Amino acid sequence: MKLVIAGAGGRMGRALIEMALASGELKLAAALEAPGNPVIGKDAGELVGRPCGVKIASSFADGVAKGDCLIDFTRPEGTLAHLEQCLRKGVRMVIGTTGFSAEQDERIAAAAGKIAIVKAPNMSAGVNVAFRLVETAARTLGEAYDVEILEAHHRHKVDAPSGTALKFGEVISRALGRDLARTAVYGRKGEVGERDPKAIGFHSVRGGDIAGEHTVMFIGEGERMEITVRSGSRATYALGALRAARFLESKERGLYDMQDVLGLR
Repeated sequence: MKLVIAGAGGRMGRALIEMALASGELKLAAALEAPGNPVIGKDAGELVGRPCGVKIASSFADGVAKGDCLIDFTRPEGTLAHLEQCLRKGVRMVIGTTGFSAEQDERIAAAAGKIAIVKAPNMSAGVNVAFRLVETAARTLGEAYDVEILEAHHRHKVDAPSGTALKFGEVISRALGRDLARTAVYGRKGEVGERDPKAIGFHSVRGGDIAGEHTVMFIGEGERMEITVRSGSRATYALGALRAARFLESKERGLYDMQDVLGLR
């Protein structure tokens, strides 16, 4: 399978290049970056100490056309630009970008009527297993337990809470029959009053080089249950994205997530 990696010069882009080159059965067909990025023109493999002969390009249309699947962990605007090129060329997509608006999510869903897409806020196998665990916990523990979600990421992450934390909130609110838009609380300050028993709290930490940590707390009377996933490096996300690309190889169209990829549905 021939891969195109967007955002090649970024932290996730480099991890994806490294994992793709080491995979043996996947081919790096193209690596893309935004115009003006200093890595344009460099050998993509040299970024990770494995020269491969693929030059990083800024021509999205030409680059996309070289692959069977484009993997994108960039920003919403960039991802949507790549989506348009993938639609024109009939190229599948793996989308790990977060921070989309509702309207942007709708554009991706509409595109999935023509091409196959895996879109997930977190590609880690462990995190996706945790989604199932928190769903079971929420259904079993019910209204007697308060829910708080903590997440921590590196200092360069620009959105908060993380897409993964929000996904945990969506899974839990659905299991409990709540409207997350009404019950979500994003941090607390001052005299906020007694806790709303239906609230789902979100708390974000940013600092250093934390790859990603998420803890979901179910807090009851005399008992606290915690489900935690800590990622030590971006390799876990890259490996999940490559697994998602392989999953799409047999798909012509449709919108999937990592629950589909991992067979957790």
